[in-house]
Amino acid sequence: MERKVRVRFAPSPTGPLHIGGVRTALFNYLFARQNGGSMILRIEDTDSQRFVPGAEDYINESLRWLGIEIDEGVREGGDFGPYKQSERKEIYKKYVDQLLAEGKAYIAFDTPEELNAARESQPNFQYDASTRGSMRNSLVMPAEEVKALIESGAQYVVRFLIEPNVDVVVNDLIRGRVVINSSILDDKVLYKSADNLPTYHLANIVDDHLMEVSHVIRGEEWLPSAPLHVLLYQAFGWEDTMPQFVHLPLLLKPVGNGKLSKRDGDKLGFPVFPLEWHDPKSGETSSGYREQGYLPEAVVNFLALLGWNPGDDTEMMSMQELIEKFSFAHCSKSGAKFDYQKGIWFNHEYLIKMDDTDLALLFMPVLEEKGYGNVDLAYVAKAVGMVKGRINFVRDLWEQGDFFFQAPTEYAEKDVKKRWKEDTTTHMKELITVIEGIDDMTSANAEKIVLDWIASKEYHMGNVMNAFRLCVVGACRGPHMFDITELMPKAEVIARLRRAIDTIGK
Repeated sequence: MERKVRVRFAPSPTGPLHIGGVRTALFNYLFARQNGGSMILRIEDTDSQRFVPGAEDYINESLRWLGIEIDEGVREGGDFGPYKQSERKEIYKKYVDQLLAEGKAYIAFDTPEELNAARESQPNFQYDASTRGSMRNSLVMPAEEVKALIESGAQYVVRFLIEPNVDVVVNDLIRGRVVINSSILDDKVLYKSADNLPTYHLANIVDDHLMEVSHVIRGEEWLPSAPLHVLLYQAFGWEDTMPQFVHLPLLLKPVGNGKLSKRDGDKLGFPVFPLEWHDPKSGETSSGYREQGYLPEAVVNFLALLGWNPGDDTEMMSMQELIEKFSFAHCSKSGAKFDYQKGIWFNHEYLIKMDDTDLALLFMPVLEEKGYGNVDLAYVAKAVGMVKGRINFVRDLWEQGDFFFQAPTEYAEKDVKKRWKEDTTTHMKELITVIEGIDDMTSANAEKIVLDWIASKEYHMGNVMNAFRLCVVGACRGPHMFDITELMPKAEVIARLRRAIDTIGK
């Protein structure tokens, strides 16, 4: 019988969620939803020394903002909990004891100083079949001494006994069949008596097995640990329930070589975290996609196309469309350059497609900050609809359309110099009279009347219209002039013309 698809995203609460981790969570989610499966959020907090307060809440809020829905987890509950590794100590101890009893693991008492000395005395030292016989562990020490040390409270670790020169096969849905010889692996630490907690390697395997995880989808950086995990599944006799491995391509620097880092974002001015992060230890604040004005739909669409494509030229895809199109067959083996400019483009495109009223609601906090929070929403919606094609972020709406809300008090110097001619004041006074006589200020009607007047007077069309724009907007910028004057009250248009005449025309 075919296994039900069950995937897990298993971050550590050691700080903010990196955008690479978000991409991993997204790919897990797309695969699970496409196959009618379950998405598990498991918190891997076995490294008690690196735990950061607030990190777990940050992870949950990040996924919620992006629309990545969790089926089982610390908050959601489920039949396979607890979903926090620090609450599963007794479960792991059972499997540590099983490996020790079967001679597939051993106890090591080497101190940090002794390990450092071994590394200094032997280049490329590795704790393995060639060196473990000269170290302080239960393989070479009398059983009585081992027992006495444990009873005395001496700290120890449990290491996995790896047999040398064994070809370990990792079957990966992206990379195919990967063969790695066990001789390059060291006897990894699986458990530490200092905190009675397992390391990532053991806890990961035990949890994946007990939670019936069908596919382990994670970043390429975890590929070197895959052979160890295969060996652990074999050691426990769980080969039949071994999940299918999927190692996603790395996210690479936008410029140069190597893995994407926070430093790249700081240098080039883009976030590498989904939400703003306030480090409780250093007090440092790191920018987030949400706070910088990105729409979650745009971030999801952008991330989905880093290392994956739908098999055609489609770029704009909703979450549902991504779910329908997703396939590991179209995932790249090579790393994906993090083109942050493309992320800005996606945000621009999503803002353009957004309903004007919805966009106006997002813009209202900016207007409140500027002192215009009481403006009618319908007016704001029409205003943003005219200028949204020029923006990348919601905050850009003010720069592009501030004149809809406040009359200019200053006029662009270069435009005044270029557009305000000797006869402009006379023309603008005449224009006031023309506008006062227009009963229907809809764009098409007002445009015909004004342009007919200009033609009848044989005035220079560009000079008059650019001066008109300068009076109303404060600069030669903005959408179609008569669309602007249709939205504004006629009295406001006339008042701006008079103010400009008084200010510039003197």
